[in-house]
Amino acid sequence: MTEGAAAHGSRRFTAREAIALVSTGFTGFTDFAHPAPAGSPGSYGPDGPLSWQGYDASRARAADRTGEEESVVCGTAAVQGADGAATPAVLISFEFGFLGGSLGERTGDRLVAAHTYAREHRLPVVSLVATGGSRMQEGMRALVQLQRAARQSALTRAAGLPQIAVLRDPTTGGGWATLGAGADVILALPGAQVGFAGSRVRPADADPAAYTAEAQWAAGAVDAVVPERELPEALALWLRLLTAPSTDPVPPPPALGDTALPATGWEAVRAARAPRRPRSEAYLDACFVRRAAISGDRCGGVDEGMLCGFGVRAGDGRTVAYAAQTGTATRPAGYRTAARLIRLADRLGVPVLTLVDTPGAANDAAAERQGAGAAIAELFAAVASATTPVTTLLIGEGGSGGALALAAPDNTWATPDSYFSVIAPELAAAILKRPPEEVRATADQLRIRPQDLVELGVVRGIVEREREREEEREREEERERER
Repeated sequence: MTEGAAAHGSRRFTAREAIALVSTGFTGFTDFAHPAPAGSPGSYGPDGPLSWQGYDASRARAADRTGEEESVVCGTAAVQGADGAATPAVLISFEFGFLGGSLGERTGDRLVAAHTYAREHRLPVVSLVATGGSRMQEGMRALVQLQRAARQSALTRAAGLPQIAVLRDPTTGGGWATLGAGADVILALPGAQVGFAGSRVRPADADPAAYTAEAQWAAGAVDAVVPERELPEALALWLRLLTAPSTDPVPPPPALGDTALPATGWEAVRAARAPRRPRSEAYLDACFVRRAAISGDRCGGVDEGMLCGFGVRAGDGRTVAYAAQTGTATRPAGYRTAARLIRLADRLGVPVLTLVDTPGAANDAAAERQGAGAAIAELFAAVASATTPVTTLLIGEGGSGGALALAAPDNTWATPDSYFSVIAPELAAAILKRPPEEVRATADQLRIRPQDLVELGVVRGIVEREREREEEREREEERERER
């Protein structure tokens, strides 16, 4: 471990050590773009495009020291989980020992080759990032490689292929702002230095704790901080989840709570607000045998009341994306995270399950400053424009537009212990200047019970418990035999 790595608490791997940590059977690419012919645009004399004195010698020393010809190593490998299932992928691994893992023009050539191969062979891209930024000895010819990297990432995204970044120590500058932060799923090793500004160029009084993997996770820019020993399995799971498209919609999960329908609107409210009612975690545990979460809105925010990710569905092993409210008022970061999840699932062809359970959108001053209206609009648009099937189950409170934003038009179901309302009964009574004793009557007027929602055409049906479903299937089969 180098002195810099020790300071940040993260081991610094060589490019090939990082590859060996997460994969087997690596085959490196050797066919990259060749330098332009002498005298043509883009051809350089000694010491590169700027004739930077000693640059060629520095490259030679870096090659002798690392055994690599450039700051990135690219190729294909199999990423295998503990269950033995392996997913082939294109790997891009940075060699920090080669001029600080900096991006130069030849680095850009390799990134183009890697993404091109991935698109031609329909493979996911995994970037194992460790870089100090763009190579100053090549000046603007180095900086414009960020545009090439962004272009290749965009083309791979448009091709419907997933991109996963693993942030090593350090991940700074343009490498973080393209291959790192631009990935679909971002994992980071604990203690890694992560930030656009490297340690030598940030303000002298800057808090170093803000430039860590943990800080980026807290700010919603990283999905998970994964210990080294857990990284191979985590990466294998993510690759499995993101490379298993399906065109079939997800059936609504069975109810986990009381299946007795409420007699009144207020009974429906009390059932949905009951402290011991099954919540999203219970439904997700019942739906999936394994799942992996995404975290954060990529805009500096995290809402713990919105659970988003992908999972392996119990029963058929299909990959399903999920976005689930947990009964709290949903914050702008939660809506943006759910929109990010749905857009990603749509692009990869993965069906989506959403669980609605919120008294409504957060309405405090902080939420307004964080763009509550725009965030809710973003989620409405993501659901409305999704071509992948979206299924919604109302499992508790459905508070106005803050709940409806997560609901699938024409494919929303309800549990018996839930309600959906244009406004909470208490607030409706207050607006109508009714006394508190009329809140219950107002709840009935709003017609918010699950059975009311079915009659109004707002939900497709009311789900039963699994045992009741089986009994109904058996009765249906018996009726078919009698016919």
